[in-house]
Amino acid sequence: MPSNTKLSRMLDAGANLTVDGALATELEAHGCDLDDPLWSAKVLVEQPQLVKSVHRDYFRAGAAVAITASYQATPQGFARRGIGEEEALELVALSVRLADEARREHLAENPGAGPLLVAGSVGPYGAYLADGSEYRGDYFLSRKEFLEFHRPRIAALVDAGADFLACETLPSLPEAEALVALMKEFDVEGWLSFTLRDGGHISDGTPLAQVAKLGRAQPSVVAIGVNCVPLELVAPSLGALGKATDMPLIAYPNSGEIYDAVSKTWGPATAIEGPGSKHTASLTEGTAVWRELGARLIGGCCRTSPEDIAAVARLTGNP
Repeated sequence: MPSNTKLSRMLDAGANLTVDGALATELEAHGCDLDDPLWSAKVLVEQPQLVKSVHRDYFRAGAAVAITASYQATPQGFARRGIGEEEALELVALSVRLADEARREHLAENPGAGPLLVAGSVGPYGAYLADGSEYRGDYFLSRKEFLEFHRPRIAALVDAGADFLACETLPSLPEAEALVALMKEFDVEGWLSFTLRDGGHISDGTPLAQVAKLGRAQPSVVAIGVNCVPLELVAPSLGALGKATDMPLIAYPNSGEIYDAVSKTWGPATAIEGPGSKHTASLTEGTAVWRELGARLIGGCCRTSPEDIAAVARLTGNP
């Protein structure tokens, strides 16, 4: 099932890749109610073919990488819904198969579109808690506890044929260290992408320069960067990472709209100063800047759409 083209090989050959955009946003646009601790993983249970449809929309838009709907898909999370571990891990595997089916169908219609990759999403422990702590990094588990939490899902993603792992929205260094150990254990490549406290630190306060050392220390980590962060933090964070490492960087921020954690609603995008005038921050406006700073993989997170990814793909040369 996996593509025969490793992410590292593509990056070593100089590829700049477009990553897909928000899955949950598109599922909501199709009428799904994701007000649930399982978030988009809920749709794996209720409407799995809709997940495949959204993957296909992003491939049509020009994405070269599809991230699976397994961000909040864990045995512990599914247990809250009365779903046993065996069925839960089958749902994790299903997330890979849906993305792969979307890839195969798109390539059947567009033979020249490849290579396309499927990234197995590994969300942080904070995503399971469903309390916003993936943006604070204020939970504390032992290394053993982190390994035991993440190992079953990673095993399911690898066994199902994910090309590599997207260890994403990570708020803490100890959790990232545990995930790097699991990449080595399962002999699988992956990227590490973090949430931020500011342009120089991840959410738990660890300097990005220290995070970069973690990526350099393990060959399984093929890219490092940020996701689910405000647009204005992308350039400074990539700059900080670029000073500490020459490995490929990744960025897939939110749309620019502002999230209110109390009301759980989104407000207008932040207006920022541009040359001679004010303009609204956008994913496409940032793409060229982020490329210059070393981002080899660019996509979108919350509130981004296939239209946004199509614009990024055009700028990247992957229409």
